[in-house]
Amino acid sequence: MSPSDDGATNSSPPQKSSGTPVHTGATRPTQDKQSERQQSRESSARRAGAGQASTGRAERARAGRAERARAGRAERAGAGRAERARTGRAERAGAGRAERAGAGRAERGSRAGRGTAPGLKPVQKVGLVLGIAAFFVPFIVDIPNLDAPGERMLAIFLLAIVFWVTEAVPLTATAVLVILLEVLLVAQGALWDPTGGNPELIEAALPASTYFAALANPVIILFLGGFMIADGAEKYGLDKNITAVMLKPFAGSARSTVLGLMLITGILSAFMSNTATTATMFAVVIPILTSIKDPKARAGVALAIPLAANVGGIATPVGTPPNAIAIGALSTQGIDVSFAHWTMMAAPFAIVILVASWMLICLLFIPRGQKIDLEVEADWNMTNKAKIFYAVAALTIILWMTEPVHGISSNTVGFIPVALLLCLRVMDGEDVKKLDWPVLWLVSGGIALGTGVGATGLDAWLVNSIGWHALGGVGVIVVLCMIGLGFANVMSHSAAANLLVPLAISLSVALPGTNTMMIAGVVAIATSLGMSLPISTPPNAIAYSTGMVSVKNMAIVGVIVGIVATLLLALAMPPLWNIMGLV
Repeated sequence: MSPSDDGATNSSPPQKSSGTPVHTGATRPTQDKQSERQQSRESSARRAGAGQASTGRAERARAGRAERARAGRAERAGAGRAERARTGRAERAGAGRAERAGAGRAERGSRAGRGTAPGLKPVQKVGLVLGIAAFFVPFIVDIPNLDAPGERMLAIFLLAIVFWVTEAVPLTATAVLVILLEVLLVAQGALWDPTGGNPELIEAALPASTYFAALANPVIILFLGGFMIADGAEKYGLDKNITAVMLKPFAGSARSTVLGLMLITGILSAFMSNTATTATMFAVVIPILTSIKDPKARAGVALAIPLAANVGGIATPVGTPPNAIAIGALSTQGIDVSFAHWTMMAAPFAIVILVASWMLICLLFIPRGQKIDLEVEADWNMTNKAKIFYAVAALTIILWMTEPVHGISSNTVGFIPVALLLCLRVMDGEDVKKLDWPVLWLVSGGIALGTGVGATGLDAWLVNSIGWHALGGVGVIVVLCMIGLGFANVMSHSAAANLLVPLAISLSVALPGTNTMMIAGVVAIATSLGMSLPISTPPNAIAYSTGMVSVKNMAIVGVIVGIVATLLLALAMPPLWNIMGLV
């Protein structure tokens, strides 16, 4: 076989003759192979080109996708940075606002904390000087027909009058100062002989424990129970739920809605503080007020709430401090007034004044046809603690109202909710801290003041130094009630009662034909009728702070209701109480 034969393309072997080579078709196969190899190379080149093209396209696609991905990531990163920047700015702005607000509150708090002598109003500064000067007058000037104990008590009395009227120091501070001065000046063991060297007066000097006992007078315990129930009602939402339930029947007409608001406010105020009741009612009513387009009608609705709170507080012993002051002062005379007894005396009067006040407000402010849309819903707290509170509050009120039946003193009943609510962990020490202790101390100061006035003979001197006898029984009542109304419009109702109730009781003892319980009752109630100015009482201040009530409108309603109600109280109630056998 020739080396050139590969036998790869022919099926038959090549022919050969003897000695001479014979050419066969070997050249054409070689050319074919070269052609095939060329075609193969071209094909490979084409495939390589196609592959390269395909690879280029793939690379470009990948590059495009990568570019788009990078662009997307960049865009998202930019957006994220922008968002974070906005958030950071917002947070910094919010923090700045919060910091500024906090700083403002701190500054206001700092100013409030500095509200001592440098922060006194001019009238308070004058009151501070006048009070101290008045205190020393009886020590310097000999008071005719008044013994040494009476002169010392007169000094304390004058100091209390000036300080309570001008609020040179806080009302509660004046109350405890009265107790301290009585212990130091007129009690047994005083710094100086309380009799002024007259052994005949030694029996009149009371021990210091008697004056200190005013801080734990049974009336204080009664009020403590009332405060406990009032604070629990706020804690468990009882007050707002009662309001929501009771308002539903009065929906629609504006006049009927105002009547409903006044009745509910009056009822709540009979068992809660007037201030707390007013605050609760405005929390419920503010959305209603903002929906009223007529500013006159809006003012009438806003005025109705503090008016009803002041009048409603008259109805029960725990409704307002002047009631407790009167009951406490009567107890020092050996006259015990039960919860039910006071309620029977005062509640009918409160109801009459409440309805008459509603009619006046409708006449002056609420036109016929005015509509009010009510959207208040009760949301009862049904936890175990809330249920226990409801039961204890109901039990206490029932026991108060049925005292003549079971014979348990209303003061004792007042301590039941204090013990039960604390023992059952319905209320705790934090709740006790929130009770209105300053009011309790203010009432204590009034009780102690009355005790001192009676023990030192100052009451008899006050009676004999003024021509009260010429006025007659009715005249004395009218004058005292009008003085009480006037005082209560420019000073605290409690302070006015603290000053006038002891004086009224002293007059009733000295003047023939006057009933001690009756005169103490009417004077105390009269001091609750002062409500013609924003400063007259906290409920008025709350209403004025809403911006919906002008001083003019408040004065018009307050003066009319105050004067008419005081005259009705002084002239009509004593005979009615006599007929009912209550005095």
